[in-house]
Amino acid sequence: MNLPLFPLNTVLFPGCVLDLQIFEARYLDMISRCMKQGSGFGVVCIVEGEEVGEAASRFAAIGCEAVVRDFQQRANGLLGIRVEGGRRFRVERAQVLPDQLTVAEVQWLQEPPDSPLQAEHADLAALHAALAEHPLVAGLAMAGVVTGQQQLANQLAYLLPLEPAQKLQLLQLDEPALRLEQLHAMLEMLQGEA
Repeated sequence: MNLPLFPLNTVLFPGCVLDLQIFEARYLDMISRCMKQGSGFGVVCIVEGEEVGEAASRFAAIGCEAVVRDFQQRANGLLGIRVEGGRRFRVERAQVLPDQLTVAEVQWLQEPPDSPLQAEHADLAALHAALAEHPLVAGLAMAGVVTGQQQLANQLAYLLPLEPAQKLQLLQLDEPALRLEQLHAMLEMLQGEA
């Protein structure tokens, strides 16, 4: 399937919410097409290059579909959109169109069925509950009780102040239990450095 890509300096996860401000013509056109067709676009993390101007020269091979959930004209006159992460995908081939929009042939990645949280996830669930009270997180409307490993892993990986490379490492893992294990290890490393 062909998917327009929006390379950013962030990693989007399924079920997570991202607010974007759109001002470049290529992305205004892309958003307009997506909204007319009821389709999404792909968010991929930039490895080399910039968000603005010429197409990023290198971006991650794994990304996440973004589905527009809301839009509004901002006070500064720019278009503001709120997207929600959908399916994960792997970029097979990509090309930059004359307007500098990158379009990719993608393969959707299968998500395993979600599993309920286990006793060993209590610390991570408590951390999530604490994060959910932060005004910035509450503003994303992602607060609430998480019940499954997939939701907890995705939201923590998205919300925690990890390096983009660490977030990409987590996004590439298919199993939520592995994602949670990896998150636990990353948090222990962060606490060790503090």
